[in-house]
This record gives sequence, structure tokens and C-alpha cells, in this order.
Amino acid sequence: MAKASELRAKDVAALETEIKDLLKAHFNLRMQRGTQQLNDTSALGKTRRDIARAKTILAQKKKEGAAQ
Repeated sequence: MAKASELRAKDVAALETEIKDLLKAHFNLRMQRGTQQLNDTSALGKTRRDIARAKTILAQKKKEGAAQ
């Protein structure tokens, strides 16, 4: 779970990579849930919130770059 302050320290390329990794992790969790191998169902919500947090910060950074 990445904190917002840690994500803000990254540049745009690193954030895009982080989002891609989180999406893969979320997909794997969904597959585990589908095959009834997922014990910690709260992990799905956590990864979904992490993805949203990273996408929000990425959008803010892109907006800052466009404003300059």
C-alpha cells in the first residue's frame, strides 16, 4: 500500500508504472476470488483505492505540467 506522500515524490513515468503494476495485482486478486483461492477479500478494495490514489496524483502532476 503506497502512501500519497510516497506517490507524490515519484515522477510521471514512475506513477504510470506503479498504476500498471497495481492493475496487474488487482487482476490477479480478482482471478483468485473467482477460483475461491482468495482468503483476504479486503485486499481487492485496498488495491482499488491504491489505483485511484495513484491515478489522482498522476492527473494532478499532468495538470501541473500543462499549466507551466
